[in-house]
Amino acid sequence: MKIYDYNVKDAEGSMVSMKDYEGKVLLVVNTATGCGFTPQYEGLQDLYEKYQAQGFEILDFPCNQFGNQAPGTEEEIEDFCQSRYGVTFKMFAKVDVNGEKEEPLFTYLKSQKKGIMGSAIKWNFTKFLVDRNGNVVGRFAPTDEPSKIESKITALL
Repeated sequence: MKIYDYNVKDAEGSMVSMKDYEGKVLLVVNTATGCGFTPQYEGLQDLYEKYQAQGFEILDFPCNQFGNQAPGTEEEIEDFCQSRYGVTFKMFAKVDVNGEKEEPLFTYLKSQKKGIMGSAIKWNFTKFLVDRNGNVVGRFAPTDEPSKIESKITALL
């Protein structure tokens, strides 16, 4: 399978085909609103504002698997992100990124780029960079600030 073969549920409950993002550079991130890394939303939004017009998209997947740091409904999470950080990029339904109930998209992403702990995601704000052809070309740790991966994004645009 390729990344464009997956369908994911957005924050409103509608199914979205990853084919909708074909030809774009993607940053797929599992996020949380109550995490020490939550301020990275600001850096993510900065990147989105700079490069969205050039074909860059951020796909935000809230995840409550790590320390119960993404409580609340998708609507509450979306409201928090928009009011606190001015987020305008696409938010999807809350997902698991590890384990038997993990979102198949994340199973695929992890199979393409392993991390320090193998394929398992160790915390929120793990970021996967996908080129315009759908290849997973980078995986970045939660500690990697969005600004530190900007050059990798611009190289793909």
